[in-house]
Parts: sequence; C-alpha cells; structure tokens
Amino acid sequence: MTPPPIATRELAREERFSMVWTQELNTVFADVAPYYDRANYFASLGLWGFFLRRFMSTVEVHPGERVLDVCAGTNAIGIALLGREPTLEVHAIDRSAEMQEVGRQRAEARGFRVRSVIDDVHTLPYPDNHFDIVTLQFATRHLRVRRVFEEIHRVLKPGGRFHHSDMLRPGNRVVEVLYYAYLRFCLAFTGFVFRSGPAALNCKNYFINALKMFYSAEELSTVLRELGYRDVGYKAVFAGMLGFHRAVKP
Repeated sequence: MTPPPIATRELAREERFSMVWTQELNTVFADVAPYYDRANYFASLGLWGFFLRRFMSTVEVHPGERVLDVCAGTNAIGIALLGREPTLEVHAIDRSAEMQEVGRQRAEARGFRVRSVIDDVHTLPYPDNHFDIVTLQFATRHLRVRRVFEEIHRVLKPGGRFHHSDMLRPGNRVVEVLYYAYLRFCLAFTGFVFRSGPAALNCKNYFINALKMFYSAEELSTVLRELGYRDVGYKAVFAGMLGFHRAVKP
C-alpha cells in the first residue's frame, strides 16, 4: 500500500481509521493495561528498555521545568524524567484511565508524583505557553497528527521543546515488507502468550494498516516544519522503523 501524499494524508487516515480511534481503542488499552509493559518487552525481543533509554537521551531537562507527557500510558516517560531530575513538575494526559492507573501505581512505587488528567489529547486542557517540554511516545499512529501537534505547539512556551518517538513507516520498501511480516507474527504471538481479549485481538490488522498509512521519519519532519516548529531534527534507527524527533517552538 502506497500512502497518499502528505498534503492529504491526514484526511485519508481519518476516513479510514476514525471508527477504530473513536470506538475501539479505549477498549483495547483497557484490556492490555495490566500487561502493557511486559508485552512490549516481549514483542520487542527485550529492546523496549533500550528504546526508552535512546529516546530519553534526546531529552534535555533543567531543574524545575514543567513537562507534559502526551498519551502517557503507564508513565514510563514521566518516571524516567523524574528519576533523572526530581525537581521537574511532570504532567500526564491520556484518554485511558486504566493505563494511567497502572502508571500512577508505578510512579508512586518510586516515590514520584505525576499529575494526571484523563482527557482527549486532541484538545489539551492547558493554557497557552505553559510547558517547557512536551513528550509523546508510541501513540501518534493512533492520533490525528496535525491536530495534536498544533495543540502541543500551543501549550509549549516560546523556546519550549517537543520530543517525539514512534514506530514509523520505513522509507525502504524491502525493509517495510519484512517489518510488517514480523509485526503480524509478533502481534498474533504476543496476543496468544498474554491471552489478550477480543478487542485487542481484533485490532491486529488495524495496527499494521495504521503503519502503512503513517509517516516516514523525513515526512514527519516535514509536518512539524509546516506547523511552525523550528530546529526540527530526528534520529532514525533500525532502517527507519523507529524515529526520535526533536522540535522547538519559536
């Protein structure tokens, strides 16, 4: 499948996946919340921690800064940042109360406080120019990208940094074919091992198709520049299957 041009990509993604985004994903993440982190370690062949460390290495923090983690899930980002700089004021927003409950327990077990909001990330409930840093990891494939990136731009302070990480659509066709083949096997096997419920099992094809319609590392950089971010840079790893982006609000 060849995705449509960048100019029409978001419309095509919404037309194809809107039903899943609005009606199915909440049930999926409620199902997987108790074993989400363990399943990711399993599915990534033990590399999940490596991915987090690589992403965290791109995020520079200073004492007392205010941070927002969008689609925070089980608070892996917030916990990692507070472990590095305990004076940070860390906020988390996610639409899954079940995922955030797991994240709350994980943070409290480390003695950390993460201020959590359960809400739709497409309309962030924060004032303009409010955060020094915004992070977003492993969720953008399930979002209206431009809308969320515009909201992040709005809530960042001038000079604030946006750090993004996600699975991406590889630029190389051969890599792309092998990548999807592995993911099909991996999703099915992981669902079997962790006894996923019907909602998660029924979304296996969606997860592959969402990647096929997603952005490459360079395309995502283009979207960020078009939305007014500056100093956009990225690191692509594993032949473009994963990317870490950094952008600044002017």
